[in-house]
Amino acid sequence: MKNNIYICCRQTANKMKQKLTAKEEMLMNIFWKHGSMFIRDLIGYIPEPKPHYNTVATLVKFLEEKGFLEREPMANSFRYKVKISERAYRGNTVSEVVAQYYNNSYTSLVSQFVEEDKIELDELKALIASIENKKS
Repeated sequence: MKNNIYICCRQTANKMKQKLTAKEEMLMNIFWKHGSMFIRDLIGYIPEPKPHYNTVATLVKFLEEKGFLEREPMANSFRYKVKISERAYRGNTVSEVVAQYYNNSYTSLVSQFVEEDKIELDELKALIASIENKKS
């Protein structure tokens, strides 16, 4: 059982290393907001001009292959559901940015925000208080 958990987690992490294109991320945002759905339902949430059904189906297939979605057979169709949460995806994306541009230092990232006046002192104090509360 322990090995199965390790393999499962490692496979999920490997799949998350794959980047989403802008169109794939748009579709994932719809899934994260609205939950499981069929492709025809997904198309209803896409802004105009709506892409062709086959285009959306191809993108959904890519998302499934990348491990972001999984399909459930329903009658003569498939309903797709999220496999990787928005929080996990966004957290992984931030971690990649910090690793690539800040030498794995979140302190350097926050320091840049402070230097460029992109974070207020009150916000920084609230962040520190939140961290201290979690540790106690």
